[in-house]
Amino acid sequence: VQLQAYGGGLVQSGGYLQLSCAVSASFHALNRMGWFRQVPGRQRELVSMLTNGAGTNYADSVKGRFTISRDGNKNTVSLQMNDLKPEDTAVYFCYADQYYSGRYFEFWGRGTLVTVSS
Repeated sequence: VQLQAYGGGLVQSGGYLQLSCAVSASFHALNRMGWFRQVPGRQRELVSMLTNGAGTNYADSVKGRFTISRDGNKNTVSLQMNDLKPEDTAVYFCYADQYYSGRYFEFWGRGTLVTVSS
């Protein structure tokens, strides 16, 4: 499974961006799809996750501002980010996992940088 993320950039505080991730596999073959982010020197953290048949979840820091969605026709997972804050500045990574033969396989896309200026 290959993931290609795009849509990062520079935005002012209070602004918005949409990240998208093109997924090479059908959503039906995947268990979870979502987004993580990482700031240099810190651990990668979950931003939002969409689980097939089980809904979505968000980090407390982004609840009410970010929305994850997917498009089955285009095989994309998107993250709409509104009311961005400087603390949202990070490299964002697209993620997916797949359950196969008794174990989970994880897949990561290359990161896309989001910079929020104050």
